[in-house]
Amino acid sequence: MSSLPDWPGAKAPSLAEIEIMAQEMFDRLPQRFRALCDGLVIRVEDFADEDVLDSLGAESEFDVLGLFRGVGLPFQSVSDPNPMPNMIWLYRRPILDYWAEHEETLGAIVRHVLVHEIGHHFGLSDDDMEGIEASVE
Repeated sequence: MSSLPDWPGAKAPSLAEIEIMAQEMFDRLPQRFRALCDGLVIRVEDFADEDVLDSLGAESEFDVLGLFRGVGLPFQSVSDPNPMPNMIWLYRRPILDYWAEHEETLGAIVRHVLVHEIGHHFGLSDDDMEGIEASVE
């Protein structure tokens, strides 16, 4: 009997499965960090829409793995009328494509993209984000 997974029956994770994985990764972040993300919405789509791709100057829909859209914590004001919720999008197909081309696990990639996009919520540097990501490994 083979110890390999059932590759002939295996399927790529669905949008819902990637969203569950992202939520599990989020739940493993330090509590003090998660508390500051109150109201942050995480969504998973197959690809970024054309407006996002154009605004980022992406050459291909596979160039964008995630996106933060909103007003980062350092720039928020209590005087903002009816602010929209801050949102993070993870893009399933580019994430799966990246996974296929690299030696990282899918969970590590989802965690990295999630932490990176949350970092934009906080206005953090790349070094700060690396430290947070290392804390959930």
